[in-house]
Amino acid sequence: MEKVKNVVDFYVLCNKLKDVVRTGWQDWKVTRFRVESIAEHIYGTQMLALAIWSEFKYDLDIKKVILMLAIHELEETVIGDLTEFQIDGAKKEELGHQAVKKILNNLNFGYDIEKLILEFDDKATPEAKFAFWCDKLECNVQAKIYDEENCVDLNDQTDNKTAQNENVKKMLDKGYSWSQTWIDYGKNRACFDENFTAINDYVRNNTIKNK
Repeated sequence: MEKVKNVVDFYVLCNKLKDVVRTGWQDWKVTRFRVESIAEHIYGTQMLALAIWSEFKYDLDIKKVILMLAIHELEETVIGDLTEFQIDGAKKEELGHQAVKKILNNLNFGYDIEKLILEFDDKATPEAKFAFWCDKLECNVQAKIYDEENCVDLNDQTDNKTAQNENVKKMLDKGYSWSQTWIDYGKNRACFDENFTAINDYVRNNTIKNK
């Protein structure tokens, strides 16, 4: 009975991510009939990973990448979706690892799952780097889709701390669109390889949503 309870408890905890809207979209007041949840973001990263692995023939363990991406936001069931504008990165990682350890404590393979999360955060292996890039790229693609749908009003951002960031303001002042600003800011911090850079640039400079 304990194993049954562990399965249900873990599922119910993870199920929360279906209802948590991504903080970045909330900060920018994305207005739409529905806005991406954390769970939907996870799905998006996995689909990007499959497509990029297929087309560019990366020599890595794609099953490991998909599993990493499935669990890479697990901490957010406890600490929420905190952005770099809300908390220092090192502090967020510390809180995240504490949360993950607690979440996985009762699962038989909890330690193995925890190791994958730590590997993802270290970004030292080919699989971890690839998964991390998919995580960042998915945000950029989603931002472009929202921009093409006119979901963001740049004149309604008075209480948006992200919009007040010095580097973000410089890009907006130059006349960049919202998605161009989002994508360029993220690109500078992701250190993509040439394939991810090519996809990122294509998304930035072209209409991508099917009419």
